Amino acid sequence: MSIVSLMASTLPRSGPERRGWQFAAKFDRVARHRADWTAMSPDQDRNVTLRGEAELAARAGHLFGNAHEEFVCAAVDPNTWAAPDVRDQILASRWKPPPGLRVCKLYNPAALADEESERRLLTMAGRGVEIRICPTRLPQETIVIDRRIAVLAGPAPVQGPRMYTVVRSPEVVAGVRSLYWATWESSITLAEYRRGRPPALSDQSREILRLLGEGFKDETAARRLSLSLRTYRRRVAEILTLLDADSRFQAGRRAHELGLLN
Repeated sequence: MSIVSLMASTLPRSGPERRGWQFAAKFDRVARHRADWTAMSPDQDRNVTLRGEAELAARAGHLFGNAHEEFVCAAVDPNTWAAPDVRDQILASRWKPPPGLRVCKLYNPAALADEESERRLLTMAGRGVEIRICPTRLPQETIVIDRRIAVLAGPAPVQGPRMYTVVRSPEVVAGVRSLYWATWESSITLAEYRRGRPPALSDQSREILRLLGEGFKDETAARRLSLSLRTYRRRVAEILTLLDADSRFQAGRRAHELGLLN
């Protein structure tokens, strides 16, 4: 038994501390199987099925950080590939993208379903990620790395862990990649998609826009919303980004054009 598993076994039966250690113990167990993945690597025709996000992170997470030429992803939304507890484990393997690496992400409109999600996509785009929106159901949620490895997400289960299959057969990977690019070409860019719709602003964001339009000073508006002045100004900046506005005046005009203040 590893030290992580041993410590988890001595914690109380419930509570956030125990849940955290239980997850750490689970991740620790699957991490010990990573040597199996290395041993398999010479066999390019062998597929590996991974059970759940923790095993995906432990046994294949390092693949996400080793792309050098092309990293493409198709998903309903950015949450497909890892639950929040696991995402940090995968991101920890990420590297500073090498020069020339092309990163493309293809999402369904659900990826912009709320304000936070839309901001996340805009942040990715600002870092050089190419993003397109496919208005129809994606044929397959997948990641393809450097044209040689594909990771396919199984159907989202009603309960239990989601299954992921890592494919290294050149013919299969080529077929998955071909399907991806065909879907990519028929989709629209994030900028074009956003021009045709208003952002999904929260009630608080709409109230901030109203207060801006009525000329309230930042200090007064922050008090009305029970926010610190710093938080209020950060929220204003986020709203300007969502409205593609360079100033508060431009944001107000854009909000009126989109009917956000009606």
